[in-house]
Amino acid sequence: MRKSLFGYGGTTKAIAKNFVNDGLWDIYDDKFSEISKDEFGNALLPVSEFDPAKSGLEIPSPGIPPHHELIKKAKNLISEYDYFYEIYKAHLPFNVWISGTNGKTTTTKMMQHLLESKGSVMGGNVGIALANLNPHAKIWILETSSFTLHYTNRATPGIYVLLPITPDHLSWHGNMSEYEKAKLKPLASMSETSVAIVPEIYAKTPTKAKVIAYKDESDLACFCGVNLGDIAFKTPFLLDALLALAVEKILFDRCDVGLLNTFVIEANKLEEFTDKMGRTWVNDTKATNIDASIQAVKRYKDHFMHLILGGDDKGVSMDELFENLKCLKVKIYAIGSNSDKLMNLAAKFNVPALKCDFLQNAVNEISKELKNGEIALLSPAAASLDQFKSYAERGDKFKEFIRAL
Repeated sequence: MRKSLFGYGGTTKAIAKNFVNDGLWDIYDDKFSEISKDEFGNALLPVSEFDPAKSGLEIPSPGIPPHHELIKKAKNLISEYDYFYEIYKAHLPFNVWISGTNGKTTTTKMMQHLLESKGSVMGGNVGIALANLNPHAKIWILETSSFTLHYTNRATPGIYVLLPITPDHLSWHGNMSEYEKAKLKPLASMSETSVAIVPEIYAKTPTKAKVIAYKDESDLACFCGVNLGDIAFKTPFLLDALLALAVEKILFDRCDVGLLNTFVIEANKLEEFTDKMGRTWVNDTKATNIDASIQAVKRYKDHFMHLILGGDDKGVSMDELFENLKCLKVKIYAIGSNSDKLMNLAAKFNVPALKCDFLQNAVNEISKELKNGEIALLSPAAASLDQFKSYAERGDKFKEFIRAL
Protein backbone atom coordinates (compact mmCIF):
# COMPACT_ATOMS: atom_id res chain seq x y z
CA MET A 1 0.00 0.00 0.00
CA ARG A 2 1.15 3.54 -0.75
CA LYS A 3 1.91 6.22 1.86
CA SER A 4 0.30 9.62 1.37
CA LEU A 5 1.05 13.13 2.55
CA PHE A 6 -1.56 15.86 2.18
CA GLY A 7 -0.17 19.32 1.52
CA TYR A 8 3.44 20.23 0.82
CA GLY A 9 4.29 22.47 3.77
CA GLY A 10 6.98 22.41 6.44
CA THR A 11 5.52 19.41 8.28
CA THR A 12 5.14 17.10 5.30
CA LYS A 13 8.32 18.24 3.52
CA ALA A 14 10.33 17.23 6.58
CA ILE A 15 8.65 13.81 6.68
CA ALA A 16 9.18 13.33 2.94
CA LYS A 17 12.87 14.17 3.28
CA ASN A 18 13.73 12.23 6.44
CA PHE A 19 11.50 9.15 6.26
CA VAL A 20 11.88 7.54 2.84
CA ASN A 21 13.81 4.44 3.94
CA ASP A 22 10.66 2.32 4.14
CA GLY A 23 9.24 3.61 0.86
CA LEU A 24 8.60 6.79 -1.05
CA TRP A 25 5.62 9.05 -0.40
CA ASP A 26 2.77 10.22 -2.61
CA ILE A 27 2.32 13.93 -1.87
CA TYR A 28 -0.93 15.67 -2.83
CA ASP A 29 -1.36 19.43 -2.90
CA ASP A 30 -3.86 21.84 -4.43
CA LYS A 31 -1.01 23.72 -6.08
CA PHE A 32 0.13 20.71 -8.13
CA SER A 33 -1.47 20.66 -11.59
CA GLU A 34 0.58 17.79 -13.02
CA ILE A 35 2.48 14.73 -11.78
CA SER A 36 6.17 15.24 -10.94
CA LYS A 37 8.77 14.27 -8.33
CA ASP A 38 10.68 16.08 -5.60
CA GLU A 39 14.46 15.83 -5.14
CA PHE A 40 14.06 12.71 -2.97
CA GLY A 41 12.01 10.79 -5.51
CA ASN A 42 8.62 11.28 -3.83
CA ALA A 43 5.67 11.72 -6.19
CA LEU A 44 4.04 15.18 -6.33
CA LEU A 45 0.42 14.76 -7.41
CA PRO A 46 -2.72 16.81 -8.06
CA VAL A 47 -5.46 16.27 -5.49
CA SER A 48 -7.62 14.59 -8.10
CA GLU A 49 -5.10 11.70 -8.32
CA PHE A 50 -5.68 10.51 -4.76
CA ASP A 51 -7.18 7.01 -4.60
CA PRO A 52 -8.02 5.95 -1.02
CA ALA A 53 -8.10 2.31 -2.04
CA LYS A 54 -4.37 2.42 -2.84
CA SER A 55 -3.28 4.35 0.26
CA GLY A 56 -2.52 2.63 3.56
CA LEU A 57 -1.52 5.79 5.46
CA GLU A 58 -2.36 9.48 5.17
CA ILE A 59 -0.71 12.33 7.11
CA PRO A 60 -2.11 15.85 6.55
CA SER A 61 -0.39 19.19 6.91
CA PRO A 62 -2.09 20.60 10.04
CA GLY A 63 -3.63 23.52 8.19
CA ILE A 64 -5.71 21.38 5.81
CA PRO A 65 -9.29 21.67 7.11
CA PRO A 66 -11.66 18.75 7.77
CA HIS A 67 -13.90 19.74 4.87
CA HIS A 68 -11.10 19.37 2.27
CA GLU A 69 -11.78 16.62 -0.25
CA LEU A 70 -8.57 14.76 0.64
CA ILE A 71 -9.59 14.52 4.29
CA LYS A 72 -13.08 13.38 3.38
CA LYS A 73 -11.71 10.58 1.17
CA ALA A 74 -8.95 9.39 3.52
CA LYS A 75 -9.42 6.01 5.24
CA ASN A 76 -6.18 5.81 7.25
CA LEU A 77 -5.67 9.37 8.46
CA ILE A 78 -3.25 10.13 11.33
CA SER A 79 -1.45 13.26 12.50
CA GLU A 80 2.33 13.71 12.45
CA TYR A 81 2.20 13.30 16.24
CA ASP A 82 0.56 9.90 15.82
CA TYR A 83 3.11 8.92 13.17
CA PHE A 84 6.10 9.53 15.42
CA TYR A 85 4.32 8.00 18.38
CA GLU A 86 4.06 4.80 16.33
CA ILE A 87 7.52 4.68 14.75
CA TYR A 88 9.47 5.56 17.90
CA LYS A 89 7.17 3.74 20.35
CA ALA A 90 9.04 3.16 23.63
CA HIS A 91 11.97 5.30 22.45
CA LEU A 92 9.93 8.47 21.99
CA PRO A 93 11.33 11.33 24.12
CA PHE A 94 9.22 12.61 27.03
CA ASN A 95 6.61 14.95 25.48
CA VAL A 96 5.41 18.30 26.79
CA TRP A 97 2.61 19.79 24.69
CA ILE A 98 1.66 23.47 24.93
CA SER A 99 -1.67 24.64 23.54
CA GLY A 100 -4.36 27.29 24.08
CA THR A 101 -5.26 30.37 22.06
CA ASN A 102 -2.53 32.91 22.88
CA GLY A 103 0.93 32.63 24.36
CA LYS A 104 1.79 29.17 23.03
CA THR A 105 4.95 30.25 21.24
CA THR A 106 6.29 32.36 24.09
CA THR A 107 5.53 29.66 26.66
CA THR A 108 7.24 27.04 24.47
CA LYS A 109 10.34 29.17 23.97
CA MET A 110 10.54 30.11 27.65
CA MET A 111 10.27 26.43 28.56
CA GLN A 112 13.05 25.52 26.15
CA HIS A 113 15.16 28.34 27.63
CA LEU A 114 14.73 26.77 31.07
CA LEU A 115 15.15 23.12 30.08
CA GLU A 116 17.69 23.13 27.25
CA SER A 117 20.51 22.23 29.66
CA LYS A 118 18.43 19.20 30.68
CA GLY A 119 18.39 17.83 27.14
CA SER A 120 15.21 19.33 25.71
CA VAL A 121 14.48 20.35 22.13
CA MET A 122 11.44 22.27 20.91
CA GLY A 123 9.30 21.97 17.82
CA GLY A 124 5.81 21.62 16.44
CA ASN A 125 3.86 24.77 15.66
CA VAL A 126 6.82 26.89 16.76
CA GLY A 127 8.26 26.25 13.30
CA ILE A 128 10.42 23.11 13.68
CA ALA A 129 8.77 20.01 12.25
CA LEU A 130 8.81 16.87 14.39
CA ALA A 131 10.64 15.05 11.59
CA ASN A 132 13.57 17.43 12.12
CA LEU A 133 13.76 16.93 15.90
CA ASN A 134 16.40 14.79 17.57
CA PRO A 135 14.67 11.48 18.46
CA HIS A 136 17.36 10.87 21.10
CA ALA A 137 16.63 14.08 23.03
CA LYS A 138 15.40 13.61 26.57
CA ILE A 139 12.42 15.97 26.19
CA TRP A 140 10.37 17.21 23.25
CA ILE A 141 8.68 20.55 23.99
CA LEU A 142 5.95 20.91 21.36
CA GLU A 143 3.82 23.93 20.60
CA THR A 144 0.62 22.21 19.55
CA SER A 145 -2.10 23.76 17.41
CA SER A 146 -5.79 22.95 17.48
CA PHE A 147 -5.38 21.72 13.89
CA THR A 148 -2.85 19.08 14.97
CA LEU A 149 -4.96 18.10 17.97
CA HIS A 150 -8.00 17.63 15.75
CA TYR A 151 -6.17 14.94 13.76
CA THR A 152 -4.32 13.30 16.68
CA ASN A 153 -5.82 10.12 18.13
CA ARG A 154 -2.93 7.94 19.35
CA ALA A 155 -0.14 10.14 20.67
CA THR A 156 -0.39 11.55 24.19
CA PRO A 157 1.72 14.01 26.22
CA GLY A 158 3.53 13.41 29.50
CA ILE A 159 2.66 16.99 30.46
CA TYR A 160 -0.09 19.02 28.79
CA VAL A 161 0.04 22.78 29.32
CA LEU A 162 -3.18 24.54 28.31
CA LEU A 163 -3.39 28.31 28.15
CA PRO A 164 -6.83 30.00 28.20
CA ILE A 165 -9.11 29.20 25.25
CA THR A 166 -10.85 32.07 23.45
CA PRO A 167 -12.48 32.22 19.98
CA ASP A 168 -10.09 31.61 17.08
CA HIS A 169 -9.92 29.58 13.84
CA LEU A 170 -13.69 29.18 13.83
CA SER A 171 -13.86 29.07 10.05
CA TRP A 172 -11.53 26.02 10.16
CA HIS A 173 -13.21 24.20 13.06
CA GLY A 174 -16.76 25.25 12.23
CA ASN A 175 -17.69 26.69 15.62
CA MET A 176 -16.35 27.49 19.08
CA SER A 177 -17.49 24.16 20.51
CA GLU A 178 -15.38 22.18 18.03
CA TYR A 179 -12.38 24.47 18.59
CA GLU A 180 -12.62 23.99 22.36
CA LYS A 181 -13.14 20.25 21.89
CA ALA A 182 -9.86 20.00 19.95
CA LYS A 183 -7.96 21.87 22.67
CA LEU A 184 -9.30 19.57 25.40
CA LYS A 185 -8.87 16.36 23.39
CA PRO A 186 -5.48 15.28 24.88
CA LEU A 187 -6.96 15.07 28.39
CA ALA A 188 -9.06 12.03 27.47
CA SER A 189 -6.05 9.89 26.50
CA MET A 190 -3.60 10.90 29.25
CA SER A 191 -2.52 8.31 31.85
CA GLU A 192 -2.26 8.38 35.65
CA THR A 193 1.45 9.19 35.38
CA SER A 194 0.89 12.32 33.28
CA VAL A 195 0.15 15.90 34.37
CA ALA A 196 -2.25 18.47 32.91
CA ILE A 197 -1.94 22.17 33.75
CA VAL A 198 -5.25 23.75 32.76
CA PRO A 199 -7.38 26.85 33.42
CA GLU A 200 -9.70 26.36 36.38
CA ILE A 201 -12.77 26.27 34.14
CA TYR A 202 -11.54 22.95 32.66
CA ALA A 203 -10.46 21.35 35.94
CA LYS A 204 -13.28 18.78 35.86
CA THR A 205 -12.74 17.66 32.27
CA PRO A 206 -12.57 13.83 32.36
CA THR A 207 -8.95 12.62 32.49
CA LYS A 208 -6.73 10.16 34.33
CA ALA A 209 -3.93 12.73 34.48
CA LYS A 210 -3.03 14.62 37.64
CA VAL A 211 -4.67 18.02 37.12
CA ILE A 212 -3.12 21.29 38.23
CA ALA A 213 -5.78 23.98 37.76
CA TYR A 214 -5.07 27.70 37.79
CA LYS A 215 -7.33 30.73 37.92
CA ASP A 216 -4.64 33.35 37.37
CA GLU A 217 -0.94 34.10 37.69
CA SER A 218 -1.12 34.14 41.48
CA ASP A 219 -2.28 30.50 41.53
CA LEU A 220 0.69 29.44 39.42
CA ALA A 221 3.12 31.50 41.47
CA CYS A 222 1.85 29.72 44.57
CA PHE A 223 2.31 26.32 42.92
CA CYS A 224 5.83 27.24 41.84
CA GLY A 225 6.73 28.81 45.19
CA VAL A 226 7.90 32.07 43.61
CA ASN A 227 7.09 35.75 44.12
CA LEU A 228 5.39 37.52 41.22
CA GLY A 229 7.53 40.58 41.86
CA ASP A 230 10.70 38.60 41.15
CA ILE A 231 9.63 37.80 37.58
CA ALA A 232 10.74 40.31 34.96
CA PHE A 233 7.75 39.92 32.62
CA LYS A 234 4.46 41.81 32.58
CA THR A 235 1.03 40.78 31.30
CA PRO A 236 0.46 38.94 28.99
CA PHE A 237 3.91 37.34 29.17
CA LEU A 238 3.71 36.80 32.93
CA LEU A 239 1.31 33.85 32.51
CA ASP A 240 3.60 32.30 29.88
CA ALA A 241 6.58 32.63 32.23
CA LEU A 242 4.78 30.97 35.13
CA LEU A 243 3.58 28.05 33.02
CA ALA A 244 7.16 27.46 31.88
CA LEU A 245 8.31 27.54 35.51
CA ALA A 246 5.52 25.14 36.50
CA VAL A 247 6.81 22.51 34.06
CA GLU A 248 10.35 22.94 35.41
CA LYS A 249 8.90 22.50 38.91
CA ILE A 250 7.09 19.28 37.91
CA LEU A 251 10.09 17.75 36.15
CA PHE A 252 13.00 18.88 38.31
CA ASP A 253 11.46 20.34 41.49
CA ARG A 254 13.04 23.74 40.89
CA CYS A 255 12.11 27.13 39.43
CA ASP A 256 15.06 29.06 38.04
CA VAL A 257 13.60 32.58 37.98
CA GLY A 258 17.04 34.07 37.39
CA LEU A 259 17.50 32.07 34.19
CA LEU A 260 13.93 32.79 33.11
CA ASN A 261 14.50 36.53 33.45
CA THR A 262 17.30 36.36 30.85
CA PHE A 263 14.78 35.26 28.20
CA VAL A 264 14.20 37.82 25.43
CA ILE A 265 10.68 38.20 23.99
CA GLU A 266 10.61 37.71 20.23
CA ALA A 267 9.88 40.52 17.80
CA ASN A 268 6.29 41.30 16.71
CA LYS A 269 4.77 40.80 20.19
CA LEU A 270 4.18 44.07 22.07
CA GLU A 271 7.43 45.35 20.59
CA GLU A 272 7.82 48.97 21.76
CA PHE A 273 9.89 51.61 19.92
CA THR A 274 9.88 55.36 19.34
CA ASP A 275 9.79 57.44 16.19
CA LYS A 276 12.11 60.35 15.44
CA MET A 277 9.82 62.63 17.45
CA GLY A 278 10.07 60.42 20.53
CA ARG A 279 6.48 59.13 20.29
CA THR A 280 5.73 55.54 21.32
CA TRP A 281 4.60 52.92 18.80
CA VAL A 282 3.93 49.26 19.56
CA ASN A 283 4.21 46.42 17.03
CA ASP A 284 1.87 43.65 18.16
CA THR A 285 1.27 42.24 14.69
CA LYS A 286 1.26 38.69 16.07
CA ALA A 287 -2.06 39.48 17.78
CA THR A 288 -4.05 37.58 15.18
CA ASN A 289 -7.15 36.99 17.34
CA ILE A 290 -9.34 39.03 19.65
CA ASP A 291 -7.96 37.71 22.94
CA ALA A 292 -4.40 38.71 22.02
CA SER A 293 -5.63 42.24 21.26
CA ILE A 294 -7.66 42.36 24.48
CA GLN A 295 -4.49 41.51 26.43
CA ALA A 296 -2.58 44.23 24.57
CA VAL A 297 -5.12 46.98 25.29
CA LYS A 298 -5.23 45.92 28.94
CA ARG A 299 -1.49 46.55 29.09
CA TYR A 300 -1.93 50.15 27.88
CA LYS A 301 -5.32 50.92 29.45
CA ASP A 302 -3.92 53.90 31.36
CA HIS A 303 -2.89 55.63 28.12
CA PHE A 304 -4.82 57.08 25.23
CA MET A 305 -4.48 54.48 22.46
CA HIS A 306 -4.48 54.88 18.71
CA LEU A 307 -5.35 51.27 17.85
CA ILE A 308 -4.95 49.70 14.41
CA LEU A 309 -7.36 46.79 13.92
CA GLY A 310 -8.26 44.63 10.97
CA GLY A 311 -7.43 41.87 8.52
CA ASP A 312 -8.84 38.38 8.06
CA ASP A 313 -10.88 37.76 11.23
CA LYS A 314 -11.35 34.03 10.42
CA GLY A 315 -15.09 34.25 10.97
CA VAL A 316 -14.83 35.31 14.62
CA SER A 317 -17.19 37.89 16.12
CA MET A 318 -15.37 41.03 17.28
CA ASP A 319 -18.03 42.06 19.79
CA GLU A 320 -16.06 40.92 22.84
CA LEU A 321 -13.12 43.09 21.82
CA PHE A 322 -15.34 46.13 21.47
CA GLU A 323 -16.90 45.43 24.87
CA ASN A 324 -13.39 45.87 26.26
CA LEU A 325 -12.71 48.99 24.21
CA LYS A 326 -15.88 50.96 24.85
CA CYS A 327 -14.77 52.24 28.27
CA LEU A 328 -11.15 52.96 27.33
CA LYS A 329 -9.49 56.06 25.91
CA VAL A 330 -9.04 54.81 22.38
CA LYS A 331 -9.50 55.61 18.70
CA ILE A 332 -9.63 52.80 16.14
CA TYR A 333 -8.04 52.86 12.71
CA ALA A 334 -9.65 50.09 10.63
CA ILE A 335 -7.70 48.26 7.92
CA GLY A 336 -7.99 45.04 5.95
CA SER A 337 -10.81 42.90 4.63
CA ASN A 338 -13.01 43.33 7.72
CA SER A 339 -12.68 47.13 7.95
CA ASP A 340 -16.39 47.69 7.16
CA LYS A 341 -17.36 45.25 9.94
CA LEU A 342 -15.05 47.10 12.36
CA MET A 343 -16.56 50.47 11.45
CA ASN A 344 -20.07 49.11 12.06
CA LEU A 345 -19.01 47.77 15.46
CA ALA A 346 -17.35 51.06 16.34
CA ALA A 347 -20.63 52.84 15.66
CA LYS A 348 -22.57 50.23 17.65
CA PHE A 349 -20.30 50.55 20.70
CA ASN A 350 -19.76 54.30 20.30
CA VAL A 351 -15.99 53.99 19.90
CA PRO A 352 -14.27 56.67 17.75
CA ALA A 353 -12.97 55.12 14.52
CA LEU A 354 -11.51 55.99 11.14
CA LYS A 355 -11.68 53.73 8.07
CA CYS A 356 -8.17 53.57 6.61
CA ASP A 357 -8.28 50.29 4.63
CA PHE A 358 -4.48 50.03 4.40
CA LEU A 359 -1.78 49.97 7.05
CA GLN A 360 0.22 52.85 5.62
CA ASN A 361 -2.88 55.04 5.63
CA ALA A 362 -3.45 54.19 9.29
CA VAL A 363 0.14 55.04 10.25
CA ASN A 364 -0.09 58.38 8.44
CA GLU A 365 -3.42 59.25 10.06
CA ILE A 366 -2.18 58.34 13.54
CA SER A 367 0.95 60.44 13.05
CA LYS A 368 -1.25 63.52 12.54
CA GLU A 369 -2.73 63.10 16.05
CA LEU A 370 -0.24 61.12 18.16
CA LYS A 371 1.12 62.98 21.19
CA ASN A 372 3.89 62.09 23.61
CA GLY A 373 2.45 59.98 26.41
CA GLU A 374 -0.06 58.31 24.06
CA ILE A 375 0.34 54.87 22.49
CA ALA A 376 0.09 53.96 18.81
CA LEU A 377 -0.68 50.24 18.82
CA LEU A 378 -0.85 47.76 15.95
CA SER A 379 -2.75 44.85 17.49
CA PRO A 380 -4.98 43.75 14.61
CA ALA A 381 -7.09 40.94 16.19
CA ALA A 382 -6.97 39.32 12.76
CA ALA A 383 -4.72 37.36 10.44
CA SER A 384 -2.63 39.16 7.85
CA LEU A 385 -3.02 37.12 4.68
CA ASP A 386 -5.66 39.36 3.13
CA GLN A 387 -2.97 42.01 2.48
CA PHE A 388 0.40 40.54 3.53
CA LYS A 389 2.42 37.35 3.13
CA SER A 390 2.60 36.88 6.91
CA TYR A 391 2.06 38.64 10.22
CA ALA A 392 5.85 39.24 10.27
CA GLU A 393 5.70 41.14 6.96
CA ARG A 394 2.83 43.21 8.39
CA GLY A 395 5.04 44.12 11.35
CA ASP A 396 8.01 44.92 9.14
CA LYS A 397 5.89 47.20 6.96
CA PHE A 398 4.48 48.89 10.07
CA LYS A 399 8.00 49.79 11.23
CA GLU A 400 9.02 50.80 7.70
CA PHE A 401 6.08 53.23 7.41
CA ILE A 402 6.94 54.75 10.79
CA ARG A 403 10.60 55.25 9.84
CA ALA A 404 9.41 57.06 6.71
CA LEU A 405 7.30 59.62 8.64
